[in-house]
Amino acid sequence: MDEVTAGTGDVAAMAAASAPMFGVLDIVLLAGMAGFGIYWVYFRNNSKPQPPPTKGYTMQPTLVAPKANDSSFIAKMKASGKNIVVFYGSQTGTAEEFALRLVKEAARYGMKALYPADPEECEMEELSKLSEINNSLVIFCMATYGEGDPTDNASAFYEWLKTEEPDLTGVNYAVFGLGNKTYEHFNSMGKFFDKRLEELGATRVVEAGVGDDDGNMEEDFLTWKDTLWPAVLDFFGLEMNLQEISMRQYRLEIPDVPPEKLFTGEIARLRAYQTQRPPFDAKNPFLAQVTAWRELHKGGDRSCMHIELDISNSKLRYDAGDHVAVYPVNDPALVNRFGELLSVDLDTPISLVNIDDQSTKKHPFPCPCTYRTALSHYLDITSNPRTHVLKELAEHTTNFEEKQKLLMMASSSVEGKELYQQWVLQDNRSLLHILEDLPSCKPSLDLVCELLTRLQSRYYSISSSSKLHPETVHITAVLLKYTTPTGRINKGVATTWLASKKPQLDQPPHQVPIFIRKSQFRLPARHQTPIIMIGPGTGVAPFRGFIQERLKVKREGKPVGDTVLFFGCRKKTEDFLYEEEFEESIQEGLLTLHTAFSRDQPDKKVYVTHLLKEQGEYIWRIISEESGHIYVCGDARNMARDVHDIIVDICSRYGKLSSSEAHAFVKKLETQRRYSADVWS
Repeated sequence: MDEVTAGTGDVAAMAAASAPMFGVLDIVLLAGMAGFGIYWVYFRNNSKPQPPPTKGYTMQPTLVAPKANDSSFIAKMKASGKNIVVFYGSQTGTAEEFALRLVKEAARYGMKALYPADPEECEMEELSKLSEINNSLVIFCMATYGEGDPTDNASAFYEWLKTEEPDLTGVNYAVFGLGNKTYEHFNSMGKFFDKRLEELGATRVVEAGVGDDDGNMEEDFLTWKDTLWPAVLDFFGLEMNLQEISMRQYRLEIPDVPPEKLFTGEIARLRAYQTQRPPFDAKNPFLAQVTAWRELHKGGDRSCMHIELDISNSKLRYDAGDHVAVYPVNDPALVNRFGELLSVDLDTPISLVNIDDQSTKKHPFPCPCTYRTALSHYLDITSNPRTHVLKELAEHTTNFEEKQKLLMMASSSVEGKELYQQWVLQDNRSLLHILEDLPSCKPSLDLVCELLTRLQSRYYSISSSSKLHPETVHITAVLLKYTTPTGRINKGVATTWLASKKPQLDQPPHQVPIFIRKSQFRLPARHQTPIIMIGPGTGVAPFRGFIQERLKVKREGKPVGDTVLFFGCRKKTEDFLYEEEFEESIQEGLLTLHTAFSRDQPDKKVYVTHLLKEQGEYIWRIISEESGHIYVCGDARNMARDVHDIIVDICSRYGKLSSSEAHAFVKKLETQRRYSADVWS
């Protein structure tokens, strides 16, 4: 015990000897006193007010105007002295192109128009304030999309105009509608805007124009445009005084930037393909890897591709009947030809900058980039140029005869319209073909890039079900290739590009920029509801997804209604798509298949429409007694229209209905979404 006490005493003595002069508390107190002293000497008399603590975490903008001002088209018009604004509702770029042409032409007539405005980016509630601007006019170029729907960028404005009651008294307007007569709801958006604006008190300056893409959209637009400007001048009491001005909307700049600052095909965000970030949509597509590629045709000289795209880890979701959009790339051989014809290094970095500093659209495509990137990823180099492009090209053509030919086709004369119809449209010449056939035509390549329209994404009906394939999207596409009247071989932009994406064992996986577009083309909510699917050729694509989904339900032991497919192709041994899969569904008791092979009978061609007539009594029973659904997918110009007429005839014949009653019955089916069409022209 004594030894323990002695040891403890030694430790205590050592601790006391090594203890610091000041304790922790002493140090804290001294530091506090020192800090107070410094404050008293240096800061006590500083009377500068301090912001509240919460303000310290708010970034206050200084040089950038508020978003509201950016979207105020009225403020922009007043600030820049403009009196005309042109809005566009565009899905494929045509309506936007027409809007830009109207803006440029307004200047020729001594008027000032705001750069084409996207309703999605503007405060459309300001429309009633347009009357505050003297001699003002609003022009709408509105395309109809799908089954009589507004385009994506005009949908919110459409809903607002339909449901609200703004007073548009004093607002002067004109409308040009774009549509396709092969669709039932032809030009419904142009008609709606023209009628609704008048109902709300606006004044129509000129009768609405109607463009038909199934005919000659360009001629329809020119005809309407020729009536627009005289009507506008007359309405405002102005004299015709045409001015020759530059029609350029963009100026060329050669940027001095490192390669990593150049766009290389991204749709909106620089390096978006290197650093992928959801959500993925039209402006931020997902790079999907091609996991499977196979030829579906068993013979013949045509090709139909089955392609599977991996969407795992993308957070993309789809349902059977939806569409997948693909951003394609132009043929490198065609791109290189521009450089050869115009003697330009395609790897030169460029930036096209809008000369209108009030425009929200600073560039026609993502800039800066190289000429090669612009021609490969952003510009449509294969479509037929419109007449205003020919007029611009004429200014850069030295040969007299070649120049007169271009000016003739750009004119509104009967001879000019006929020549344009034959030499450009029927002979299927692109701008590149014109440069080849008129060798003295040498525009600058930056002008060509301004004249060409944007390369659009291509939509495909998804040919799979997410219930069976949640991590892949399947595409069924025919390779497009044909000879033009001039002897050239034209190829489909997207399908040619997709044909090169076949996976190779010694190469990294190919990637395709995609996004999903939702559709109203849907299976019934109840699996027991009978369905009749009509899809010749690649029109069978969405029905493959429908059948996959129903087969999965049946294998789970649940009841499934009649599942009937009408399919047609040329020859059973060559282009019967997914024959083995459909045979499996038949064997499992799910699918009833009616096939028409048009070229297997030498004496008579049999089409799907013939089979529908043969099954008329059954079809009537399904839609009249069993609340069945009808689905049509494929060609809008002929097949879909013929099918519609046959269904009406079946209702009349087997339902004992008059012609008007039968049409009303089918119309009701469409309203109830029991008659759905996914068609293209």
